[in-house]
Amino acid sequence: MDAFLSWFFEFMNFMLQGIIRFFVGIFEGIVQTFNIGRYIEIFRSHYQQFGFLDWVFSILAIILILAVWLTIILLIVFGVRRIIRLRKNTVTQESIFEEITDLHKEILRLNDEKDRILSLKVSQAGISAKDLAKELSDITEKSYEKIKQMEGVDIPDMEAAEDYAKSQAPMAPEALIESRFSKLIEVDQKYTYYTPEAYYTGFTLEELCKDIRNFACSKMNLYYELEMIRTLIASMASTKLILLQGISGTGKTSLPYCVGKFLKNDATMASVQPSWRDRTELFGYFNEFTKKFNETDVLRRIYESSYNDDINLIVLDEMNIARVEYYFAEMLSILEMPDPEQWKLELVPSSWPSDPRNLTGGRLMIPENIWYLGTANNDDSTFAVSDKVYDRAFTINFESKGQPFDAPDTEARSISFSYLEELYSDAWEKYPVTKDNLDKIAKLDIYIIQKFRIAFGNRIMKQLYEFVPVYVACGGTEIDGIDYVLYTKVFRKFESLNLSLIREDLRELIVYLNKSFGKSNMNECKNYLERLQKMY
Repeated sequence: MDAFLSWFFEFMNFMLQGIIRFFVGIFEGIVQTFNIGRYIEIFRSHYQQFGFLDWVFSILAIILILAVWLTIILLIVFGVRRIIRLRKNTVTQESIFEEITDLHKEILRLNDEKDRILSLKVSQAGISAKDLAKELSDITEKSYEKIKQMEGVDIPDMEAAEDYAKSQAPMAPEALIESRFSKLIEVDQKYTYYTPEAYYTGFTLEELCKDIRNFACSKMNLYYELEMIRTLIASMASTKLILLQGISGTGKTSLPYCVGKFLKNDATMASVQPSWRDRTELFGYFNEFTKKFNETDVLRRIYESSYNDDINLIVLDEMNIARVEYYFAEMLSILEMPDPEQWKLELVPSSWPSDPRNLTGGRLMIPENIWYLGTANNDDSTFAVSDKVYDRAFTINFESKGQPFDAPDTEARSISFSYLEELYSDAWEKYPVTKDNLDKIAKLDIYIIQKFRIAFGNRIMKQLYEFVPVYVACGGTEIDGIDYVLYTKVFRKFESLNLSLIREDLRELIVYLNKSFGKSNMNECKNYLERLQKMY
């Protein structure tokens, strides 16, 4: 043991002396490095032997050495300051994380307190979960027989009884919780005891067009050609998206606004902004922080349309001031689905008990009684509307300002979507496109494919079948309806071609139209083709 202690003490003594010498050496090195007095003594012992060059090099050497040491000191200072600053940022981030953690704890505490208050309210009302379920079941059974006895109500199963029971049952605890869809819940409350106004019936599509035109003139001092009103009503039969384009001041926005006033159901105006990039600008979005859905007026109008049988109009003002294919892309895809039962817009990934009544699984059913009308200006401040949008929409061109005229005083009227659909169905049955004109269109299609490599497409033909009969029922002629469809749907695509190379082909196409449809017909198409010839 003595031998071990002797070795250990000698070993540690030698190590500690080395450590002491290390720090002493560092200290002595620093003292020696910055011993200004010794530098002066060395200089005095040599400067008497200096010549001219010796003095020059000595001064330069001193300046260079001072610069090196100054640089080293500055680097050390900046490095220390940077370390201190990074340390402060780290401390700040840690404090933020701690504050966020405290906020989360506070939220949990408040949620627990809210649940306790809610339970207290329910218990004070004398309602328990079992009581609610039992009462709802009893009301459902009693309501089935009660509703079946109601005059004019057909109850094929228990669904109607269940709906009635839910409306009569006490409010469930989850219904007391504030919903994330505040505007849509207001719509639910509005239509709980809503009784619609009696709808006006017994008119024809031609009378409807004249009434809208006369109402605009007599009540709003707006003047539109009857041809334009016919085109609008017929367009609504063929598509849900209508594009109103033309120069400023021709009444593009006023037309749907006026129609909404005539129908006693104002159009919803949505002013498109240049910053719109996706669907959230149009329909809103769910805020993860507030746990609320930021609803837009457009979303509310779509939701409210599911409750009524009105004709609902949504106006996208200055539609092409942002790219339509960006913010309206999802709606374009939804409206292309042939089955309206598949017109569903996903708002949130999952449902909550407090969600609105007509929101199923976080999805909103897009009703059929709603149309989207976009106004578009063609100038430097807007984007060009793509073919994708043009093909799906029906375009109405505003090329001149309406001229004043005298009209009889016409009152607004409530018109139901169901009755308008009946008028459309009657028009499709009574005024289908004649076989003679269909044959001419088929031959024209082949001619255009051979000459210009442009085809009509199934979508265009479907819109033609739906537009032309309604246009005839509105008081127009079949050939004028075909003329307008071909002008806006087919010949418009010629703008993308090299017009300087097809000028002669355009002239031959005009001759072909005269031979097939007659010189007095297809004026819209021929005028448009003549304008294209003059562009180059």
